[in-house]
Amino acid sequence: MSAPRVILGVSGASGAALALATAQGLRRAGAEIDLVVSRAAKRTLLEECGEGALEDLRAQAHRVHGVDDIGASIASGSVPVTGMIMAPCSMRSLAAVAMGLDDSLLIRAASVQLKERRRLILMTREAPLTLTHLRNMTTATELGAIILPPVPAFYLKPKSVSDIVDQIAARAVDLLQLAPPLAQPWQDTLGGDQG
Repeated sequence: MSAPRVILGVSGASGAALALATAQGLRRAGAEIDLVVSRAAKRTLLEECGEGALEDLRAQAHRVHGVDDIGASIASGSVPVTGMIMAPCSMRSLAAVAMGLDDSLLIRAASVQLKERRRLILMTREAPLTLTHLRNMTTATELGAIILPPVPAFYLKPKSVSDIVDQIAARAVDLLQLAPPLAQPWQDTLGGDQG
């Protein structure tokens, strides 16, 4: 049985560490990664994660595709993949997905997931949100995408930013149902209803 093939798309939103953690989570789940990184994401990776972050991300992938390579295999629905995670997902990328503006491989690959009824997880990253952002999220959801803003699981009492990032990435990977859950589950430490 071959390993599940998953597309990891990285847009230029803040939260570049999510891309690295998601790649690591996909590898732990046994997935083969097809990576596509936008031009803005390359800068964000450098700014937020430092020198070598892009190379570290590429090293996790089985296949790396150029953002302008609209003829890449992942641009076609005939190529079987399990789904796609965009981590992080900028509001520009969200808008392009919602409107079907397949102007780059990043957006085309996302559109393919929607048309083939495969899982598309968008880690939308912006705050506060405008009405346009909210409407685009609604449209993308109606099309079949899963909107997963990178919201910390404070109830797990994370001790570091890395703990927060890893949990969010694990939740995204778990949504693809590739393997047993990676994310740390909620534990009821109080023993039931306290009310």
